[in-house]
Amino acid sequence: MAPVGGLVTQALDTHQPRPELQLARVNFEILGRLRRAPTELAVAVVRPGRTIELLQAVARIEGREVIRANAWRLLRGDTSAVAATDDPPLPAPDEFPVWDSTALWPGGYINSLLIRRDPASRAGRGRCWVRSDSQLLADGSTTPTAHFVRLVDTANGVATRVPPSEWLFPNTDLTVHLYRNPVGDWVGFDTSVNFGPSGVGLTSSILHDEQGPVGRAEQILTVRPRG
Repeated sequence: MAPVGGLVTQALDTHQPRPELQLARVNFEILGRLRRAPTELAVAVVRPGRTIELLQAVARIEGREVIRANAWRLLRGDTSAVAATDDPPLPAPDEFPVWDSTALWPGGYINSLLIRRDPASRAGRGRCWVRSDSQLLADGSTTPTAHFVRLVDTANGVATRVPPSEWLFPNTDLTVHLYRNPVGDWVGFDTSVNFGPSGVGLTSSILHDEQGPVGRAEQILTVRPRG
């Protein structure tokens, strides 16, 4: 979902631009399998407002709706005097070793990623940094938020609780909350994965850029054995 999620975020972030508002939350409903084919995007304002605005985007592949996303744009203001977080920053990317995830997750998207992972990570709990030199748009005009969000869906694969060769646990949604505009190329994850007893799981991540925490991501999972 990650690259298409980036395209959807780009479409939301650039729709009828309002510099006084910032994209603060995007919820992606994943409605079906995302094939490697041309993607059509449509964006509309569903709740206009002076200080808050709700947008909706729909992505279609081969005529079929595959993602529906809702996004809040909220009024910018100077809250630097009270800005604070209790989330600790991650160590810098170069403090974690490179992690080869291709044995666990084969595929072209994973091959495009550079992942540096905390060696203390374990099943269901992990920290890592992810970046990709692949451009979302050929002309390089991607907004910083879309550049960041395009990698966030990777969270469901960085701290797997069970082997993906034995279990399926795809996420049917992704919700990203950002309380600060992300910057740079690295996306940091402090991720935990929880499974319930009846086939449902949740991947929760504190999101970071190199300046510190920027927000959170949540992904609901459908969990079932292979075969």
